[in-house]
Amino acid sequence: MSTTLTGRNLIAGRWQPANGAHFESHSPARENEILGVFPSSGAEEARQAVIAARAAFPAWRRASRIHRAELFDNLAQIVKREADNLAQLMARECGKVVSECRAEVIEGLHMIQYVFGTGRMPIGEVVASEIAEKDAFMRRKPWGVVAVITPWNFPFAVPLWMLGPSLLEGNTVVFKPSEDTPAIGQRLTELFEEAGFPAGTINLVHGEAQAGEALVRDADVNVVLFTGSYEVGHRIQQLSAEHYDRIVACEMGSKSAVIVCADARLDLAVNCALISGFKTSGQRCVSAGRILVAESIFDKFADKLVTAAKRLRVGNPLDAGNFTGPVIHRGAVEKIERYNALARQEGATVLLDGGRMTGGEHAAGCYLSPFVYRLEHRPGVRVLREEVFGPHLALVPFRTNEDAVRIYNDTPYGLSMAVVTEDYRTMRLFRDECEYGMGYVNLPCIGAEVHLPFGGVKKSGNGHPSAAGLIETVTHKTAWTVNHGTEVKMAQGLTTNIEGGPA
Repeated sequence: MSTTLTGRNLIAGRWQPANGAHFESHSPARENEILGVFPSSGAEEARQAVIAARAAFPAWRRASRIHRAELFDNLAQIVKREADNLAQLMARECGKVVSECRAEVIEGLHMIQYVFGTGRMPIGEVVASEIAEKDAFMRRKPWGVVAVITPWNFPFAVPLWMLGPSLLEGNTVVFKPSEDTPAIGQRLTELFEEAGFPAGTINLVHGEAQAGEALVRDADVNVVLFTGSYEVGHRIQQLSAEHYDRIVACEMGSKSAVIVCADARLDLAVNCALISGFKTSGQRCVSAGRILVAESIFDKFADKLVTAAKRLRVGNPLDAGNFTGPVIHRGAVEKIERYNALARQEGATVLLDGGRMTGGEHAAGCYLSPFVYRLEHRPGVRVLREEVFGPHLALVPFRTNEDAVRIYNDTPYGLSMAVVTEDYRTMRLFRDECEYGMGYVNLPCIGAEVHLPFGGVKKSGNGHPSAAGLIETVTHKTAWTVNHGTEVKMAQGLTTNIEGGPA
């Protein structure tokens, strides 16, 4: 993308440029680089998009599910063609290293392929009836209009986790991408249009909080799908409580952890910790803010981790040789530095004093090096409980595996966890006793695959996981019972004699 992109909304199949207020998308690697100018939409644009989605819903719902799925096959071929261009645009806009961006494009492609295959799978079940002459069915039906509100850190894959199941099942959507990554959101919408999705089935509205809140307040929106902060997700849930038929699926952050047991393979554990803590500069919802380490191996583990962390290359996201790039914007830099300072105030022993990088290629961007510290677990320590969303990593010693369970659970979040151990009984303890939505053994606590549910518990989610798990959210189950007999027979032995005598 050599020139500044002109952002546009897509409503009812028509691309509409900004007619008034607008905002800019800047590269976090070079803050003075403007990637595009986008409409700062409000209530009117959001309302028009919802009207368009509502109008398109009846015809889209009635279309063959297999036809809808085949449009996703069209989309898959286009994404394969555009994979490198999408990765380049994403790296420039959100700051992830281009190799990681390409992996995200492939993850999005996998979701498209999963949805395509699902199109030929059952939409319900045939179940037995108490009455021999009856056939009973459970069938899933679409809700209607779905609002999809997505984050900047996975601006391609996460929207597809939500858009894919919603559209396949016959819903229509209004898509509001993050204001930090509007360019990749717009490009994704253009690919849907090229794939042949009818006008009004997918509508794009750019904007900030005002646009998102307008969508949530709209009574014609049946489902809201959101990934982002707890504060925003909680607001969405509060507003949605005013609507009697509203379904909300929120994934809202974490304080995820890797648990390194006394029998862990040390090199494997260090690798899992580094990837969990510092991939994407710690800006994944599943990033580990904590590494819980058995006391007996703590010093060896800490020495190896700090030595390896010093070697991590932080730099230009367009250089695939870098491990990670910048954080998303200046506000994120300032927030992370505040938490680094707070760790010291709360008694941390700093093992690697990371922070703002200002020299050479880093001078023009939002670069931070890894910050690593040791801190004993105790009640009320904020840096061990609050989400930082950056390259800020606490190493927390524990004495027993039962202690590790208590420490892991002592946050208001419950999204992702990993345990590094060679003992299957230890693995089972953490599997059963920790509070999480996604668990890993001898792996980082990142690395979701689309055919598994993605979501968490407590402040991390509300029981409606994304990706493959989302089909249960964007549809509702109906019972359908057919009598093949010539008289009425009721379940539970209910009488059918209308004269009042015995049946």
